[in-house]
Parts: sequence; structure tokens; C-alpha cells
Amino acid sequence: MKKNEVPQDKSNLESANFKELCYAVDENGEYTTELSTGWSPKTIALNNAIEALNERISASKQRVKDHKVSPLEYYMELHKMDLPILASYVGIWKWRVKRHFRPAVFKNLNNKTLQKYADVFDITIEELQRTDL
Repeated sequence: MKKNEVPQDKSNLESANFKELCYAVDENGEYTTELSTGWSPKTIALNNAIEALNERISASKQRVKDHKVSPLEYYMELHKMDLPILASYVGIWKWRVKRHFRPAVFKNLNNKTLQKYADVFDITIEELQRTDL
């Protein structure tokens, strides 16, 4: 893309007064950097992804309120994690973390395990145990 063709469309970057660094070809055919305020196809894709994440968070929140899953699932979704990432952060096998999503199992976790989860989510154990999110 040529330097004068770098997109300058409306985006969330522009409203936050940020610019994205892009590579473009200058008049001499050399690669150079150029700032962009956004590109509408990229903005649409990002907005769709954020909307999908928010839907997953809302669905998880409702499952916690219905006592179908433990609050771990909600906080995992809220922090944009998946099971393997959460498991690696807390240092617990994936199958055990998945088991901790069950309310009956979560209720019986010891404070040491709960503290590992609370540290990852940067909350207290009391906040982690709340089901009235």
C-alpha cells in the first residue's frame, strides 16, 4: 500500500485519540511507517469480536446466577481467557480447572486453591465466591 493510501477511516482508535502504526511504500519505493486512524473493515471485525465476547460474558454470568457453573467460568470469560490459559496461570491441570467449574466442587475448594484463582483475577476470595454477580 502506498503512503497516501493508508486508511484514515472512523474507528475506536480515533475517538480515543490513538493512531495505529502501518507500513507503506513511499514515493521512492521504500518501506516507511505511517499513522492510521483506522480502517472500517478492521473496525467492523473488532466490534463483532467484542460483541461476541460480551455475549459470552453475559451468558456465563447468567449460568453462575442459575447455579449451573461456578464463578470461575464468569471470571475466566471476563478476563478473556480460555481453559488452557487459566490452567497455566494457576498451575493446575486443565481437567481439574474444568472440574472446578462445577458448583458442588467449587464450594469445597480449600483457601489455597481459591487464592490462586483470586490472584489470577486480581480479586479477593470473597469476591470470587460470590454468585450474585
